[in-house]
Amino acid sequence: MSGVVHRTPLLTSTTLDARCGARVCLKAEPFQRGGSFKFRGAYNRLSLLDAGERARGVVAYSSGNHGGAVALAASLLGIHAVVVVPATGSPAKLAAIEGYGAEIRRYDPATERREEVAVELAQERSLTMIRPFDDYDIMAGQGTLGVELAEQAGDLGLVLVPIGGGGLAAGVSTAVKALLPGAAVIGVEPAGADDTRRSLRAGRRVALDTVDTIADGLRASQPGERTFEVNRRLLDDVVTVDDAAIVEAMRFCFTRLKVVVEPSGAVPLAALLTGAVRADGRPTAVVLSGGNVDPADFAALLARG
Repeated sequence: MSGVVHRTPLLTSTTLDARCGARVCLKAEPFQRGGSFKFRGAYNRLSLLDAGERARGVVAYSSGNHGGAVALAASLLGIHAVVVVPATGSPAKLAAIEGYGAEIRRYDPATERREEVAVELAQERSLTMIRPFDDYDIMAGQGTLGVELAEQAGDLGLVLVPIGGGGLAAGVSTAVKALLPGAAVIGVEPAGADDTRRSLRAGRRVALDTVDTIADGLRASQPGERTFEVNRRLLDDVVTVDDAAIVEAMRFCFTRLKVVVEPSGAVPLAALLTGAVRADGRPTAVVLSGGNVDPADFAALLARG
């Protein structure tokens, strides 16, 4: 993956350090190819396909970032990709998927389930399914972010990472615990999509009846089977933040760092700013996981906040 995946920068803010009482660095995945960490896992998974699988093509389902990442990785590797997307999805994210050359298959969220649509396509056309998180090769690709953190930040006492399906948290926690064994890794979820937090407390995977959050990339209703096993072994805790706190974290990134971060990407910073997680003097890293948000939506959220 060297030379293909961007080694994204660490950002700092003296204002943030003062507010948190610790040295804080932010891993800026909005500067990753495709605008989010998802490219890491997608490229790793597709690069491991054999010649027959590459020739037949792949299918993915995604509300945005995973679909864009698969489309981009497929275009770089010369693989045809089909991406199953909601008809009501973000216009900016759908335009990016099409711009990378993928074939779009829209579905109606009210009457269809995206995974079932993708499975049907895979069977009909002999396509390889590229799942968004519950895949060890995807997790390994996301783990390169944790490797970079250890190399760039040096000694860390605390790492905050967002959790949707759990692939990023699993990959990052695996890398950080191996390279920086003294660091605590804490996952952060939206309060309206806290499936991993509830599952960890129950000791088993719990499915939510409803999911309600502005963080569209973290709307998983149940943790992945494989990701959950990794995360319950390696994560030190999972906390939640509400949508208002997410918007304020987005505002902080825009006004102080001059960086646009999508709602899902701002969730870990929201935990630090609200005190849901306290640095307590520990050198801290926060993963800003992506920056793919429609300009109109971004402006509306900040105005509403």
